[in-house]
Amino acid sequence: MSKYRKKSIGGILADFIIWIVIILFALACLLPLVNTVAVSFSNQAAATGNIVWFWPVGFNLASYSKILEDAQFWRSFFISVLRVVLGTALNLTLVILMAYPLSKAKNEFRQRDKYMMLLMIAMLFSGGTIPLYITVKNLHLLNSIWALILPHAVPVFDVILMMNFFKAVPKSLDEAATVDGATVWQVLLKIYLPVSLPAIATITLFCIVTHWNDYFSGLIYINTATKYPLQTYIQQLTVNFSEMYSTNPEMLEEMAKLSNRAMNSAKIVVSTVPLLLIYPFLQRYFVTGIVMGSVKE
Repeated sequence: MSKYRKKSIGGILADFIIWIVIILFALACLLPLVNTVAVSFSNQAAATGNIVWFWPVGFNLASYSKILEDAQFWRSFFISVLRVVLGTALNLTLVILMAYPLSKAKNEFRQRDKYMMLLMIAMLFSGGTIPLYITVKNLHLLNSIWALILPHAVPVFDVILMMNFFKAVPKSLDEAATVDGATVWQVLLKIYLPVSLPAIATITLFCIVTHWNDYFSGLIYINTATKYPLQTYIQQLTVNFSEMYSTNPEMLEEMAKLSNRAMNSAKIVVSTVPLLLIYPFLQRYFVTGIVMGSVKE
């Protein structure tokens, strides 16, 4: 009997339908992005008239020039980079230190269930924006980068993801290291962390995306525009035609090339590029980290 069975007509038809559905979903995700890029490179008339589809009309770089020539853009960019670096480092440190003891059996950590209950409550319920703002204000963190980082210091979902991954590590490795005289810190650093790289890479990607894309924290915690992170800056940035009004022919020509729609599209493209550059380096760990960390023994 042949090792591979021939598919029936029904099976072939089912595969065809599945592929069609997958392709349609992929296009539904991809085409809006292509349209956004095309609009960002189009002139004012085409962008405002909503005649741009998947290719720029009246190609120009006026929107990108308007954004990139501003010193505040680069200032906000470096603030966001600093936030991502500090915030991700703090997130990983706290997530690992919290997930490791929670992954132990109840006879090793008797208060585990109580801490897990507190984590679940914190994940499902929030005190709200006003109490959080008052807390940040009372800690004298307003208008500082720590106001953007500390409220997101412990992502509970990531703690659960890492905890379940630690549970999947064979208990025999822990016991063998303990018999050889390894301390708790040595077991964590030399055994658990090296085998948990997929989960760590996945959590790192989550933390980077969270810190990079967050604009609301900058709106409520930062009072000085020069301290805005990038997402808050581009969210506030608009084309101010009254400031551009001039009899200077060059200024009038620049004004004719710009539109709010093209500017907004350029903002999206500029803010997305750094994540697109980082994702390929972490993508190979992503699926493994999600699957292993989501399975509870």
